[in-house]
Amino acid sequence: MRKIPILLAMLLSATAFGQVHPLYEGADLAVGAKLIAESKCDACHQRNVGGDGSAIYRPKGRINTPGALRGMVEYCSTQLNLGLEQTQTGECIV
Repeated sequence: MRKIPILLAMLLSATAFGQVHPLYEGADLAVGAKLIAESKCDACHQRNVGGDGSAIYRPKGRINTPGALRGMVEYCSTQLNLGLEQTQTGECIV
């Protein structure tokens, strides 16, 4: 599974100071990876931005906070009728 560079940087910077963003608390990376695979997020991202789809995570600085990313995942869930629950959304953004 590909890592999301911006998320990894945010998570590492938070843990470097002994803090974890509240949106990440209790999230399970393995569950998130499974949800991403089941929802076919990568295939949709590839259709929307081309290549391997990773460019979707760098839309000119628009999605640059954990809250903004969570909002985008919620938007995708709503638009695609994925029905992700709040805890599942949190696991997808870890």
